[in-house]
Amino acid sequence: MAFTLLVTGGARSGKSSYAEARTLALGQPAHYIATSEIWDDEMAERIAAHQARRGPEWVTRAEPLDLVTALRETDDAPRLVDCLTLWLTNLMLGDHDWEAAAKRLLAVLPELTAPVVFVTNEVGLGIVPDNRLARAFRDNAGHLNQWVAAAADEVVFTVAGLPMKVK
Repeated sequence: MAFTLLVTGGARSGKSSYAEARTLALGQPAHYIATSEIWDDEMAERIAAHQARRGPEWVTRAEPLDLVTALRETDDAPRLVDCLTLWLTNLMLGDHDWEAAAKRLLAVLPELTAPVVFVTNEVGLGIVPDNRLARAFRDNAGHLNQWVAAAADEVVFTVAGLPMKVK
């Protein structure tokens, strides 16, 4: 199994920048597997800012749902998957079986030869959400993060731009 790193943290904690640096340290060029979809103008601006920050050492692939295929097809260089919680959002909002998709993702990891860095959000540190969908998302994200963390070789939690090794 290839080296797997999970980088987690809250919004604007520095997790993406940290994960990008760690991925490039594993080899260049690297694949950037983007899970976000453009839902509105503000999201388009966020994606553009992320893209502008990255340089020519990145090969970007947009993949909102099928991470297994994306990982298999990019197994020639280090990969950064940013991020698992947006992937989970896409699965849940599309009424896909997120647990089956997560199991397929975990099952492919031992088959991979190039390193994989996953970014995810830690959403369980705040208040209890006020609606059923938000509570389900929080709970599902917690389960997904635990499963990927258990499979990962290393887990880093970022806070205020500072990485803390957890595993």
